[in-house]
Amino acid sequence: SVAQQLIMCRSGSDEVIRSSFSWSGCRTSPQADIQSVGVACLEFQLYFPLKITSSHMKSPVVLQSDTEFWDKMQAEWEELARRNWLEDSEDQRPIPPTVSPAEKGYYFNTNNPYRDWPNAFTEGQDKAREGDLNAAVLLLEAAILQDPQDSEAWQILGMTQAENENEQAAIVSLQRCLELRPNNLPALMALAVSFTNSGMQREACDALRRWISHNPRYRHLVQEGRSPLRGSPLCELQDVLLLFQEVALLNLDCVDPDLQTGLGVLFNLSSDFNKAVEAFSAALSVRPQDYLLWNRLGATLANGNRSKEAVEAYTRALELQPGFIRSRYNLGISCINMGAHREAVSNFLTALNQQRRTQRCSHQQMSANIWSALRIAISLMDRPELFQAVNIGDLDLLMRAFDMADV
Repeated sequence: SVAQQLIMCRSGSDEVIRSSFSWSGCRTSPQADIQSVGVACLEFQLYFPLKITSSHMKSPVVLQSDTEFWDKMQAEWEELARRNWLEDSEDQRPIPPTVSPAEKGYYFNTNNPYRDWPNAFTEGQDKAREGDLNAAVLLLEAAILQDPQDSEAWQILGMTQAENENEQAAIVSLQRCLELRPNNLPALMALAVSFTNSGMQREACDALRRWISHNPRYRHLVQEGRSPLRGSPLCELQDVLLLFQEVALLNLDCVDPDLQTGLGVLFNLSSDFNKAVEAFSAALSVRPQDYLLWNRLGATLANGNRSKEAVEAYTRALELQPGFIRSRYNLGISCINMGAHREAVSNFLTALNQQRRTQRCSHQQMSANIWSALRIAISLMDRPELFQAVNIGDLDLLMRAFDMADV
């Protein structure tokens, strides 16, 4: 199997990149192409710092080139984030009189072929289940443009964007969902994961506390006079972790997979990766077909320097959901950590090709994280002649260079 082949690769004594929860990673400063793609993405995209050893630092020129590349990608992403979707197209519908700040922050595709599609929400859900994430996003966006108050459409859109390696869009969508329906438990858990991936620990803890307070089974623990600690993020993290552990004691006779997922997130934030592995494994004992959980387990294993086991978990996630771009990205990160640079490039190119398959996306519309990781892998392969292709987003040229077909 692919997993077995990768496990046989030389792993080396040092980890190059730490995985991000992308369990559906956190973006760091520029030195981050090499020091911050470290967030494999558990779906969680916790961006953990990358560790690069001297053997990987081929030359200052390569590092400078990667830094410039990351700066360029970061600038493009920030510019995209600043654009107001309401101003993007002359044929946009009239601006509603009361538009949520979260809704204003979402950038809708302006050339959406499904704009007036009947049953857009139902078909979007179907496409998401099938792993056709680009089509799912377009259909769900169309459903929201038809009914901006559809909280479930915002929820599914947010979770789909997270799988599609678009964390900022995921956060905005999930926040809008929760404005419309504050007690949406799946949206709160997904938002906690996305905040974790974005390095927003305080916000992640707040989302998890809200998950407890809105859960009919556990909210009495918050309502019985327990006041949250206010202070440093570490204090808040410890307080929420203690709350989840207390709740877990109420479930000794059964496993609540959602509660265990929350514990897994919190243990990851605490860098207690062994306990996080136990939490996700417990959740998987109840939901063995949940590809999101397999991805989260993989990211946790990778963050705990267990890349070989992480590859197996990611491979299982992709067996269950071949279109899971976030897990494909995480698998590529683990390949880099194991010294399997060509396999890493193959996974990154596959992920990028999947992103553009339904609609011929521009370079900017594809994930900057994946492009950045691809640049690192190509740098480690000492292929400087391909840097320009990465800079301009020439995916076709790169796929030809590595003998990959456009599927």
